[in-house]
Amino acid sequence: MKGIIYGLVFFVSLFCSSFAVAIASKPIVVASTTQIADFARQVAGDRLIVKCVLAPGADPHTYQPTPDDVQMVLESDICLENGLHLEGKNWMSTLATDAGKPIITTTDGIKPLAISSEGETVADPHAWFSPKNVAVYVNNIVKGFSQLDPDGKQNYEARATLFLQQLRVLDSWVRQQINRIPTQRRILVTTHDAFNYFCTEFKLNANNNFLSIAPVGWSTGAEVGGGMTPERRRKVVQSIKESGAPALFVETTINPKQIREIAKETGVKIGGELYSDSMGPEGSAGETYIGMMRENVLLMVNALK
Repeated sequence: MKGIIYGLVFFVSLFCSSFAVAIASKPIVVASTTQIADFARQVAGDRLIVKCVLAPGADPHTYQPTPDDVQMVLESDICLENGLHLEGKNWMSTLATDAGKPIITTTDGIKPLAISSEGETVADPHAWFSPKNVAVYVNNIVKGFSQLDPDGKQNYEARATLFLQQLRVLDSWVRQQINRIPTQRRILVTTHDAFNYFCTEFKLNANNNFLSIAPVGWSTGAEVGGGMTPERRRKVVQSIKESGAPALFVETTINPKQIREIAKETGVKIGGELYSDSMGPEGSAGETYIGMMRENVLLMVNALK
């Protein structure tokens, strides 16, 4: 009997050791944001280990890397960033450069929306709010992974093909859902300018050139366009009153105090909390990109229709 037990213990120990070695031998990918990490996992499957710097609910504009982040990047084989200054002060690029790691800017090839802020024109970094743009993210990730692991190229391409099909279905579904909202009520007011691509793609805020209506600029940090000035607040309040917005929306990554104050001032209800710069936590309906888009759209439709 003891021999059998010792044999089982040896077998289990050998299996665990082999499994640990297999995991340790996989290349490590570190993504800056939860959305990019999700795109990477869709492409990588089990061939790569995908880690993410930002936790769900964290704000990429204001994030300050920690020693643990530095160590995570040092142990990585490749890094992924959004770019277009989404990562405030380019913290992801700095982490990768300091660690001597290759970095893929996943928005390369996207024609960014140009937005004016405080007398300057900047490129809007929130490009993932158009599923068509996400296809560009995915193709950039496939190229990066194929260079890192040439033997896995066909697998990466095959997984990407399936995900791209899902994105096309998502795009069509969003259009169908938005069409449930009467044209004059398709008004989206959020905390910061994260939804320009969404409004442009799906035709919300017609009276604002199909761009976001938000008291805070494109960034919540200290960059140009970050923060709510008294003049911007005044314009947003006036725009809300003139537009007849049925509801205002808070965002998961930003303190809701400002938008709640504006809601009280304008007499417009809060329609709910949207995923913006981050997806939802594990186990939530918004833990994936498709999930966060689905939940956002259903929330918008229910509040605005």
